[in-house]
Amino acid sequence: MRNIPFYIVDVFAEGRYTGNQLAVFRSGDAISDSEMQQITKEMNFSETTFVTSETLRHGGFDVRIFTPGEEVPFAGHPTLGTAHIIRTEIQPATKDKIILNLKVGQIPVTFDDTQPDETIYWMKQISPTFGELLTAETIAPVLNLNPSDIDTRFPIEEVSTGLSHILVPLRSLDALKRAKSVSERYFELIANRRAKAILIFCPQPHKPENDISVRMFAEYYGVAEDPATGSGNGCLAGYLARHRYFGKTCIDIRAEQGYEIGRPSLLLLRAEDRDDHIDVAVGGKAMTITRGTLD
Repeated sequence: MRNIPFYIVDVFAEGRYTGNQLAVFRSGDAISDSEMQQITKEMNFSETTFVTSETLRHGGFDVRIFTPGEEVPFAGHPTLGTAHIIRTEIQPATKDKIILNLKVGQIPVTFDDTQPDETIYWMKQISPTFGELLTAETIAPVLNLNPSDIDTRFPIEEVSTGLSHILVPLRSLDALKRAKSVSERYFELIANRRAKAILIFCPQPHKPENDISVRMFAEYYGVAEDPATGSGNGCLAGYLARHRYFGKTCIDIRAEQGYEIGRPSLLLLRAEDRDDHIDVAVGGKAMTITRGTLD
């Protein structure tokens, strides 16, 4: 194996090691697909990324994203974490925007440095697509909940901005805290669906300065529960705007996640429903935790 530099990055973290960590490898073009998959399994994060071009191609940097089980076309915190490494380690002179060439397409990431000693990374996701509707009676047993825990004013719906999620609106923070994925029922539900992840949410946050509380279950990807989900929250942002969850066609909110597993995270969500498409952006902090070399 070649000497391959890598970095451990924490994304969306409210404190050190509380967000969603991943490994970012440079010079990924020197690694075969099977090696990328094996490295991802050994790193044992929900995702690992490989920067396969350190010079611009079609205006962006080629990046591949792997879970321990497979390569995926898009994921949120790996996109922001990789953009952070490109900006700080590969192209530190970059001032305004980095574009990542992912399987799902080109994803731009911009930087907000207006706060002292704090950078917010923003990714513009592709316009969400909306799929199958589910019933409260179908989804409740999968989450160990009662149908009455689900807020039926809004749909239970499959939504994708590159990675599909089933979005489930709940009535209360109590229901959100009680929820858990029932493995047998979960795998029965996703068996013939594109969506393998279930994202639940309610309008009662743990912290009063936040607007919405979120949890995400995705055993299919090796994640019993995710502490911070950029792709899923992008789907959620589009959903909230499309269904006028806050009574309007645009949102600019703070979403909290990870509190139930002791890893509080903060994601910033923006979306605007323009009828023919929905603009979606997800933002948050990213920090380099450590670096190393794979021999």
